[in-house]
Amino acid sequence: MHKALRALIPLAAAAPLAFAAPAMASGSTYQATLDPLNGSGGSGMVTIALHGSSATVTESWSGLASTFGGSPYPHVQHIHIDGQGQCPTPSADKNGDGIVDTQEGAPAYGAIGTTLSEKGDTSPAAGTNIKIAPAGSSTSYHRTIRLDPKTLSSLQNDTAVVVVHGLDPSTLSKKAQGEKSNLVPSLPLAATSPALCGALHAMPSGGVATGTGSTAGIEDGGVLGLGGGLLLGGAGIALYGVRRRQAVKA
Repeated sequence: MHKALRALIPLAAAAPLAFAAPAMASGSTYQATLDPLNGSGGSGMVTIALHGSSATVTESWSGLASTFGGSPYPHVQHIHIDGQGQCPTPSADKNGDGIVDTQEGAPAYGAIGTTLSEKGDTSPAAGTNIKIAPAGSSTSYHRTIRLDPKTLSSLQNDTAVVVVHGLDPSTLSKKAQGEKSNLVPSLPLAATSPALCGALHAMPSGGVATGTGSTAGIEDGGVLGLGGGLLLGGAGIALYGVRRRQAVKA
């Protein structure tokens, strides 16, 4: 009897692990809340599901400038890397024009690693290509792309930041309205200045911390409960066998 119970102890320790393992998801998921910069008034969310170097980007934002020159406003956007993994604060405005422009914000969020274009090129070279950028006051963006090793490394090192550019010129100070973009001098400063920013962070398994729904009830209650039930069932069978043998001997 005691030998049979002792034999069940390793099974009791192993059973939860055996049943919990399949609940673990493959790949990694990163998420950021896109907060307004420079008084843009916009907001949004972005999620990146990573499988190897393949990244499925799902993003939505709204409340940004809607038109530019009579056409839908193109909002170039990127995953920035190799900075501090942060969004800039107003103190980054070094020239006092009331706007944190792209270069002033760069120490916080870094350089362009990947361009989140709607089609075609996703390299840094496409960073200011307004023809392939989402346009209008809102977007619902979904695209699967390949990430280069530098962007992947920045994601894993918690230093990747998504930045969406493009401000309404009428919201800028008079000084800023008269300035040219320090990225594309043929454009006004508003066109390339950051409007939304969010630092990407790895989501915990199941998305508990980010409000995407938890699998804790399944993993802890359902799966482990199932493991416990099977364990108890196994214990019952073992005990039945012990008692049967004792009855035969008697």
